[in-house]
Amino acid sequence: MRVELVRRSERSAAMAYLSPLLALLLTLIGGALIVIVWRLSTVDLSNPETGGFFGALQQGFVDYGRFLYVFFIEPLTELWSLEELVAKATPIILVAIGLSLCYLSNTWNIGAEGQIAVGAITGSFLPIFFPDWHGPFMLPAMLALGILGGMAYAAIPALLKIRFGTNEILTSLMLVYVAQLFLDWLARGPWRNPEGHNFPDSRPFDGGQLLPTLFGTNIRISLIFVFVAAFAAWFLMRWTKMGFQIKVLGQAPRAGAFAGFSQNRMVLLTFLISGALAGLAGICEVAGPIGQLRTSVSPGYGFTAIIVAFLGRLNPIGAIFAGFLLALSYLGGEGAQIALGMSDQTTRVFQGMLLFFVLACDSFIFYRLQIVRTPAVQAGTVSS
Repeated sequence: MRVELVRRSERSAAMAYLSPLLALLLTLIGGALIVIVWRLSTVDLSNPETGGFFGALQQGFVDYGRFLYVFFIEPLTELWSLEELVAKATPIILVAIGLSLCYLSNTWNIGAEGQIAVGAITGSFLPIFFPDWHGPFMLPAMLALGILGGMAYAAIPALLKIRFGTNEILTSLMLVYVAQLFLDWLARGPWRNPEGHNFPDSRPFDGGQLLPTLFGTNIRISLIFVFVAAFAAWFLMRWTKMGFQIKVLGQAPRAGAFAGFSQNRMVLLTFLISGALAGLAGICEVAGPIGQLRTSVSPGYGFTAIIVAFLGRLNPIGAIFAGFLLALSYLGGEGAQIALGMSDQTTRVFQGMLLFFVLACDSFIFYRLQIVRTPAVQAGTVSS
């Protein structure tokens, strides 16, 4: 007897809606197991004063209750937490919108983290080399350079795939480390602030070199970019011929080829769009919450955006809700370190489980489990 995945004759509409909820539920169950095992590992089970195994198990459930509160509820109780939530969600959602278009066209850009770094580098060129320029065109020029930098860096794996047939997953991923090392070298070397007492940072940006805030809060205008990008992507997919081509080439490449749609053109186009949004996210970080170029401008937003894209069902509007959920996990992870003394890798484990369960549950939209019984070998049968 064996278990096989059998393709469904029709797509499961119910599973399409239940998949994200089921993935989140399984992630919460997995998180409970991690917290309980962590608690058991920190307690001397042979000591009767600690209550032994069952006492540690009970404390593990209590800790998990605190973990869920710190992770999901506490960051929403204070204004400064909400501002921080928006600051973390903004770059994640921007990147996820671009990645959604890539994945819908069956093109796999895994290197958004590197495109964020390059967007931050190119967008920081003007305030670093012209620190006294604060005119009205300074910020638009910085944003434009950031977008162009992200597009240029994303074009590399796209052109390699078109010209040489290379795997865009590998090339885009490897280019992440090239960009991060280049950023580290710039911040520690030629672009380091000469008045910064040898800290690996650039000159601080100020005045017209920073994104303005909204409504008297610390929320930057980059939040508006998120909604504009989401609406533009939704309109592209819903009402334009290009959006139709993206869907056809992603779902039925042969049908798209018969219709005259160019797969190579779509690879380049979707990479450029996703790279532009990743570059925009990078420059918005250094011209916003960070305020200068540092050795690292992203704690993994480019990789988190992959989870957001799939959790949002590759829908630009869904990416907004999923982005805030994953941003909440960043804040919650920081709170769990302080309140429970857990490792800073807890957030990454939580996000990794969520991505795994999202992809696993999504497979049941198109496939179902089937038990295949192997016929028993008759007694006395002699092999030839």
